[in-house]
Amino acid sequence: MIYKIGIDVGGTNTDAVILDEDNNVIESKKTPTTLDVETGIFNALEGVLSKTDINFHHIKSVMLGTTHATNAIIERKNLAKIAVLRICLPAGQSIEPMFSWDESLKEAVGNQYYLLHGGCEFDGRPLHQKGLIKEECVSVLNEIKETGIESIAITSIFSPVLEDYEKELADMAKEILGEDFPVSLSCEIGNLGLLERESSAALNASLVKVIKKVSYGLERSLERYGIQAKIFFAQNDGTLMSLNYAQKYPILTIGSGPTNSIRGAAYLSGLEDCIVCDIGGTSTDIGILVKGFPRQSSLAVDIESVRTNFRMPDIISIGIGGGSIVRVKEDGEVTVGPDSVGYNIMTESIAFGGDTLTATDCLLASGLVTIDSPTCDPNRLQSLNQKTVKKAISVITEKVSVSVDKIKTKNDPLPVVLVGGGSILIPGDIEGASKVIRPNYSDCANAIGAAIAQVSGEIDKIYSFEGRTREDVVAEAKEQVKQHTIEAGANSDTVEIIDFEEVPIAYLPSNVIRIKAKAAGELLKSTLEVTNV
Repeated sequence: MIYKIGIDVGGTNTDAVILDEDNNVIESKKTPTTLDVETGIFNALEGVLSKTDINFHHIKSVMLGTTHATNAIIERKNLAKIAVLRICLPAGQSIEPMFSWDESLKEAVGNQYYLLHGGCEFDGRPLHQKGLIKEECVSVLNEIKETGIESIAITSIFSPVLEDYEKELADMAKEILGEDFPVSLSCEIGNLGLLERESSAALNASLVKVIKKVSYGLERSLERYGIQAKIFFAQNDGTLMSLNYAQKYPILTIGSGPTNSIRGAAYLSGLEDCIVCDIGGTSTDIGILVKGFPRQSSLAVDIESVRTNFRMPDIISIGIGGGSIVRVKEDGEVTVGPDSVGYNIMTESIAFGGDTLTATDCLLASGLVTIDSPTCDPNRLQSLNQKTVKKAISVITEKVSVSVDKIKTKNDPLPVVLVGGGSILIPGDIEGASKVIRPNYSDCANAIGAAIAQVSGEIDKIYSFEGRTREDVVAEAKEQVKQHTIEAGANSDTVEIIDFEEVPIAYLPSNVIRIKAKAAGELLKSTLEVTNV
């Protein structure tokens, strides 16, 4: 029997599950997320492994969904010093790189950039007749080598049309800075839109140290148990990427938490089209499943004042969770959240011996739910006013119901799947839902979602019909997106196109088309093979 481990780091809890080769849950463990996060991952891993007697040598893959990248940007910690190289001259210099970034974030990454000759028009015509000027590029790269820069981001005007300039400069960088020097190319990360694509690449470059630290910590934890497993990271479209791929594109881990929960909910409920409410200790994330995958947002995504344009799930987040603080105003009005005791619920919540009234306390006081924990004593809640308890539950249900209605694009009711450790906050029905489903192991749906996910690849590029047919262009695009998926760790025999969109660009005077495509496939079988022990 072959096994795999799924781990998900949330704001309140870090969850771990062990699944067999048929995706049956063997064991699960929920532990508090720690301040340094790495300790929380180790505690969850240790907790789930101590509950089972399986042969650790038969654990062949570990999937991790983590908030490390998001936290590093928010806290301005552990970010690499970067340089942004924009290939644009003689055009594209009126707005400097990172111009919209918060000053503290600019300072954290070094705020260093260079403008170089090159780039192209929308139809591939060069902006500068000579293309890249080698002497200019070498001079800039040598300067970077002397300034202690730890990672670079390369962006070229209209690189989704022609990526040659970025790749040519990247080759020069490897010669001068070294083969292992981190280089982020905007054509591989963002979509159309120079400034957003550039910011996406720059953020990616700044996160290379973070992901290496996480990888090293997880590898050391596995070594302590003699586990020789291949590591995968969950990305924000609900699929997986290999460790090497994640180290190259760490920005794709941002937003992976909600998508893990959505995918886990799909697996546990057996539904492919539904609404998912992931209720944690701090917040509730509400998303929608379409054909088994999270619906992607059509809006630009801001990450700590940085406008990006890479894929993110369409999620509505509200400040309702198990640790949300309940307050009674002078006029008798009851509020719930958005502030929360978070991972301190086990010490600060009244039911656990603290003195802060939380949403969980109100549900326990109502008698609608119970918690099997030796430190949880509902008798501590006997003095609570039942009117306050009922009002708090009503506020929670109403806020969730309103958000469920917002995420829908049709009036027809859809099934709602409740997952997450805080799913006990909704003991009844939800208005607008055809039915409410509370599947087994729902409290660890996020870790399960990471463990059962497929591997995916995606492209968003402009193609010209000049000298070739539409069929040729479509075939090229499909082959490229399949290759991206295989490079991310998928078995080539299982890769399929799951989304393909052609967008004619009528306002351009050339016969071009924009193609957005996504492919997905099962993990490469070699990652699940058992070695003789």
